Order: sequence, then C-alpha cells, then structure tokens
Amino acid sequence: MTPKERAEKSAAAMWAGDAASKWLGMSLDHVDAGQAVLSFTVAAHHLNGHEICHGGYIFTLADSAFAFACNSYNTLVVAQHNLITYLSPAKLGERLTATAREVSLIGRSGLYDVTITAEDGRVVAEFRGGSRQIKGQHFKEAP
Repeated sequence: MTPKERAEKSAAAMWAGDAASKWLGMSLDHVDAGQAVLSFTVAAHHLNGHEICHGGYIFTLADSAFAFACNSYNTLVVAQHNLITYLSPAKLGERLTATAREVSLIGRSGLYDVTITAEDGRVVAEFRGGSRQIKGQHFKEAP
C-alpha cells in the first residue's frame, strides 16, 4: 500500500464517523501522508454578531484539516495542543480552505501547520497543532 493509499483509506474511515465536520458543511478535498485539505462555504449560521464568520467555525475547519493530516498513517492520533491566529475576516458566501501540512513527526508526537485561506487567496488564519499518537488503527492492515 502506498502512503497516499494509506492516507486515503484512513481518511475514509475517519470521514465515515465525522458527524461534526459534515454537519458544519465541510468537504474533504485532498489527503496524503501528513497533509489534508478541507473546505466549507460560510453560511448564515456561521456568522457572529459582526456579520463575519465566527472564529470557532474557522478554528473547527483548521482543527479538522489538522486531524486528517495527522491521522493519515493509519494510527490513531489526537490533538495535544493548538493555537490559532486570526488575520482577516471571512464573510457570508466565501469558500474557506484549510490546508494542513506536517512540520515534524518524531516518535508519537507531531507538529502541523494549517493555513486557512479565502477564495480570493488572502490568509484568514494560521493554526498550529501538536498531535499525539494513541493505541489503535483506523483499519486492519496486512503486515
């Protein structure tokens, strides 16, 4: 099995049970070893009192991309810590894309950066997540 096939199979197993990402309207656009791209269109129910996308939804998009990137090796991985910096507001109707990439994976700990962009190319937020592998796999893999 190639690394990309392993990542895709791991993502399919995760996506099947990921009610939260689906409920928010996200799509899983790309996955490979140590990377993932998810997106959603800002809808009225994503807006806060300033009529811009609530930061919690932007964080959730980034966190979901982070999760698919760090779970791409058929090992169960959870978040250990994360941080987000909001750089520009997202507005109703804009398509936001979260692109996650692995920065480091040493032993059971990983570090991932996620850039959230709007469709005009501007950066909406930057997210950094630390991951920790736990016991288990997404699917049974032949040795």
